[in-house]
Amino acid sequence: MKKDDPITTLNWGIAPNNRWSFQYMQALFPTCRLRRGTAAPFEFAIAAQDLQNVAYTRTSGETGTVKQMIDDSYTDSFLVVKSGAILTEQYFNNMTADSHHLLNSVTKSFVGMLAGIAVERGLLNPEALITEYLPGLDNSAWEGATVRHLLDMTAGAYYHEDYADPEADFWKEAATVGWRPALVDGNTPESLYDYAKSLQGKDQENGSMFHYRTVTTNVIGMILEKAMGGRLGDLLTEEIWSKLSPRNDANVVVDKLGTLYVGAGMSACARDLANFGMMMTSDGRLNGQQIVPAAWIQDSIAGDVTSRQCYEGSEYAAFGFSHYRNQVWIKDSAKQVMLALGIHGQIIYMDKLNDIVMVKLSTQPESVDMDMFMDAFAAMDAIAHQLAV
Repeated sequence: MKKDDPITTLNWGIAPNNRWSFQYMQALFPTCRLRRGTAAPFEFAIAAQDLQNVAYTRTSGETGTVKQMIDDSYTDSFLVVKSGAILTEQYFNNMTADSHHLLNSVTKSFVGMLAGIAVERGLLNPEALITEYLPGLDNSAWEGATVRHLLDMTAGAYYHEDYADPEADFWKEAATVGWRPALVDGNTPESLYDYAKSLQGKDQENGSMFHYRTVTTNVIGMILEKAMGGRLGDLLTEEIWSKLSPRNDANVVVDKLGTLYVGAGMSACARDLANFGMMMTSDGRLNGQQIVPAAWIQDSIAGDVTSRQCYEGSEYAAFGFSHYRNQVWIKDSAKQVMLALGIHGQIIYMDKLNDIVMVKLSTQPESVDMDMFMDAFAAMDAIAHQLAV
């Protein structure tokens, strides 16, 4: 690829093009806007601290610093907030506080929290079969799957998410929203719903193993529309985004029918993501308003025997986390540390006990660079430890 080649929907996700495209998804793809509303933005206090030299142990065994982690991992923004005060706020790669950035699978955690609102209102039963809400999904992939299986990524639908495989199911699904034009042919489903309906068979029994499948989040979004009686963009706007008192709108990529690609398609600004993190660490409250039920966040952190066993027996156990629940990674259940994660280095780190939130938005060349992720987690743990003292 030549240096001056234009960035298009054909090459947007290829490094180094993602360094630009992740900030300009609206210029490349159709999107739905999540409007910030008319409330005044959350006012952060400023209590600047130099955290650049906080040390941690890298995956290589060497000692590293936060500055090295930031410099080495294609960071576009890095934000540290404690008790509503910004301690560190850094932007790179032409980003600013009002720049949007693709979140990839961080998007999923917003959907998981909307599900908690529906459950509290009695509109959604986590133990119900998904066909109670979407009777058309009666194909063999979804047979016997419940909403809980979707929320905890233990549904057995045959779907592979190997990002390094250009023809993985993840990319075939993404082709329905224009992310992989090269995969589109006469057999490509017209919509995210049609894609979910096209899946056949299982690669595991429902509820037997944690297996990360983006398609399950997209199905949750469709279920929420049926259960809550509205378009998902409106629901996310009215129930979560506008209530976070954000500075800016967010946006989510959509398919041809306007269905939101909530498995990976949201873009937002760093400070607004910190608002989401603060809501999570405050039992669902922000600015004196209860947004997500406290019991739902507590359930996410605690998990249950099944969610823990399913995680521990999975390939993702290499991360060393406690479990995955309600579309949130629980890094440490005892320490009450939650994570929202996305490929290419998107992280919201949420330390509930110490009221600390960190946001890292990145454009790493590889979808999953384990060393970069693990170093970022270790550096964030070190920051949290220092701030907790």
